[in-house]
Amino acid sequence: MALHLSLLLLLLLIFYRLSAGRHVSVKTGGSITFPCSYDLNHINHVKYWCKGLGWDVCSYVVRTDYPKSSGKNSISDDINKRIFTVTMTDLEPEDSENYRCVVEINRGPDIRIQWFYLSVTPGTPELYVDQQEVTGVEGGSVTVRCYYSTSGDMKWCRMGGDCVRGYSGTFHGTSVRLMRTSDANNRKVLTVTMSGLKMENTDWYWCRVGELEMPVHITVSQQTATQRSSKMTSTTQDPTTQQPSASPTAEPVQNDNTSQGAEGNMEEVHQRPIDVKVLLISLGMLVVVTAGILVAWKMWRKHKDNKAENQPIITSAQDRFPDNDDVTYSTVVLKRKTQQKLQTKSAEPDDNVFYSSLALQVTTQHRAAAAQQLLTERRPWSSP
Repeated sequence: MALHLSLLLLLLLIFYRLSAGRHVSVKTGGSITFPCSYDLNHINHVKYWCKGLGWDVCSYVVRTDYPKSSGKNSISDDINKRIFTVTMTDLEPEDSENYRCVVEINRGPDIRIQWFYLSVTPGTPELYVDQQEVTGVEGGSVTVRCYYSTSGDMKWCRMGGDCVRGYSGTFHGTSVRLMRTSDANNRKVLTVTMSGLKMENTDWYWCRVGELEMPVHITVSQQTATQRSSKMTSTTQDPTTQQPSASPTAEPVQNDNTSQGAEGNMEEVHQRPIDVKVLLISLGMLVVVTAGILVAWKMWRKHKDNKAENQPIITSAQDRFPDNDDVTYSTVVLKRKTQQKLQTKSAEPDDNVFYSSLALQVTTQHRAAAAQQLLTERRPWSSP
């Protein structure tokens, strides 16, 4: 009789463990947060967290009315997102049990939202993450690493939504990539990367390997002015690689956005020498071009001066003729008729005669002779 009762209890335990739907493994001394979502009609209802196999033995642990905290357990309700969460800390092996998220209904049966089976182990959990709370910025990406030691189908699911299987997928335009690797400690790792984050990606997600699951909350915030400036000065941005911790305790999850403030400053420091180099190169090119222009201008001036020197310089009309040539210059003065009449009256009765005075300019050798000849010689010019 006792053997049959033990087998029955064992079968009931296995049945409730499988029917709970979500099997979570935590190391002794660790902590875990369970999310529970509810309908819009239950915003003003009391929610509670109970422990036990059945309705008759499910005892209250914490409630949203009272008590909201009890020892190492606490509960909080976010009516805007319609999610209440339960946090359990300092877990011990005796805390391994079935738990339920329940909505209390006045004058009616309470609504069971979700069942969980919590397994607290002294060694390494079968499935765990670095940290349940991960933050990122809009337009950036986050990385979550799920360490596992079991086998089975691997998924990344949004609470109450779709799941991504295989290697890649999308959540409402946000890219999701799954990668199976091993770290330096030979631990199996499922790396989940969400890129192109949006504000509506803020939610709870589940990392699933086989029948084991681990909840992870992702918070997406808007970029600050410093983060936007750092992104503009950076041409490319590689995801930050984080080395997993040697122990399964919670550690901050690195992503390529939460540390952008410090990285942005480093990018600005590296950007300044580049700007100085560009400025120096521009100044050097300007100096070279200016020097080329000056050299060309000087060569043009020199060519012009040489050309002017090679041309003969004519200072007077006398230099056009050699010194040994005799040149005679004359000046012809035409007199009006009235003047001619006056001159004819005093002149001898003869034909109209015009007189001209000649100014002879000769070379230096004949100058004296030409002057003497001009005084003694008069030559009449007859009119036609």
